[in-house]
Amino acid sequence: MMRTKTMVFWFGLLGAFIFIGVSIWGGIRLEVYSELKQYISESYANGIEGAAPIRYGFIISGILFALFAFLAPTTLPKSKGIKGAFWGIGVFYGLGTLMAGLFPCDPGCNPDLVAPSIAQLIHNLSASLTYMFMPFCLLGIGVITLNWTAGKRLSAVSLGSAFVSGIFVLVLFSNLQSELKGLYQRIIESSMLFWIIYLAFYIKNRKS
Repeated sequence: MMRTKTMVFWFGLLGAFIFIGVSIWGGIRLEVYSELKQYISESYANGIEGAAPIRYGFIISGILFALFAFLAPTTLPKSKGIKGAFWGIGVFYGLGTLMAGLFPCDPGCNPDLVAPSIAQLIHNLSASLTYMFMPFCLLGIGVITLNWTAGKRLSAVSLGSAFVSGIFVLVLFSNLQSELKGLYQRIIESSMLFWIIYLAFYIKNRKS
């Protein structure tokens, strides 16, 4: 059990920090790029020179997030609901991030979908599914852990992350071409990454 907890901890932590690192690096390496106005994906879109390492970073993060989510339930009290929610996170956030790296969007992320490439369509589908289902997975974990002996704070963090991500997903989806779409996306991602980092430490320090 201790070995699994250590693995889950490092999968979550490394996945989050690699994601944060390549997100920041992807933007600052470009001369003309706005974190407020542009999606993260626009920093490594098809046709951008030297974007391959950024894509690899997201691919690695996605794999680590999936491993983190699929293994995490084995370190927590047994519950079909918890396992289902974590598997949802593994599929939608883990594999979704992996797919976003494997299938980068068209230049500018083609918001009007004018003759979109197959990669653009896959990218949009994986991103949409991630943002649609992740808040519900976090909400489920928040509700289930509310009655755990040592789960009050985990529940609060999960519910808070579900609320923040859910609200800003609605804001983002209401206007995908907003001048602040980059900011909205980064708030969504930050709430999810904060939850992953918190849970990684929760599992590492949890007495079993």
